[in-house]
Amino acid sequence: MCAPGHEPDLPPVPAGESPVTVDLTAVVVTVDAEHPSVLVRRLAAVASDSLPWGPLRPEHRTLQAGLRAWVEQQTRLSLGYIEQLYTFGDRNRAQLTNAEADADRRAISVAYLALVRASESEPVPEATWQPWYAYLPWEDWRAGVPEARAQLLASLEQWRDAADTPRERRQRGERLSLAFGADGMAWDEERALERYELLYSARLVPEAWYDAGQSPPAWLGALPGRPMAADHRRILATAIGRLRGKIKYRPVLFELLPPTFTLLQLQRTAEAISGARLHKQNFRRRVSQERLVEETGGVATDTGGRPARLMRFRREVTLERPAPGVRVTATRRASRV
Repeated sequence: MCAPGHEPDLPPVPAGESPVTVDLTAVVVTVDAEHPSVLVRRLAAVASDSLPWGPLRPEHRTLQAGLRAWVEQQTRLSLGYIEQLYTFGDRNRAQLTNAEADADRRAISVAYLALVRASESEPVPEATWQPWYAYLPWEDWRAGVPEARAQLLASLEQWRDAADTPRERRQRGERLSLAFGADGMAWDEERALERYELLYSARLVPEAWYDAGQSPPAWLGALPGRPMAADHRRILATAIGRLRGKIKYRPVLFELLPPTFTLLQLQRTAEAISGARLHKQNFRRRVSQERLVEETGGVATDTGGRPARLMRFRREVTLERPAPGVRVTATRRASRV
């Protein structure tokens, strides 16, 4: 699943063995002081940031066990919350370094999403936390419509207009409207993967050029968003969309928070993940109605203002109803942007 020059060579496939390999890839997420970050590896032999990953080995009892072993070996982090994200296996995105020797190999990548608290997230020097919006800056609407969206819309509209037939132009336009909220459509924060796939189709990300065996043109460097090794930015976009949807019906936000927290900390964490500013009173009303938290009796004094009540997650809520999540409501919607 690795783009040219991004990972070590694999040995030729022995006669009689399956040409399919299985890679395990981890999207490890934390939120620290309103900043959502993803764990990446920065190695001398890798041109771009890479998610922690490794091949499934015979000694791995399960896929999850293999993933946990690779992450701990590469970053020294022991993962807590983890769930399978998606399985990736597109042939044109499964390129290996030794292209001739491995021409018949097919790499299947099983990706997982893991959440860790900031206090438990000190990796080794070869791994580092990076803001996930550095890779997908058009996803962050907390300060209003991001400049990255405007930059990309201009290029995407050129791509739409360059279609060979009216039908293809219409199809491209529909994808553009749905993904990027163009032509009066609302911005849907959960469509993170669709937005990246659209940019890939329009060849507005370097990964599309690498997968075609070509070097990206110089002008592509002016577009926003840091590329990642192989298919890892696509996997990251999948994780963002999944997590944004999941916080609405499962209490996964609390996997990112310390055992006790303020309501403001909870809101800022929800905003960091969703990429949108939330209405304070509405947010607190929903949290109260859903009975997601309870007071501890303590207060936080390091708020910069008057002390704030400390809360904790009510674990009983998971037994009381099937979908105890945080229904986020942005202070403004991108229905006309």
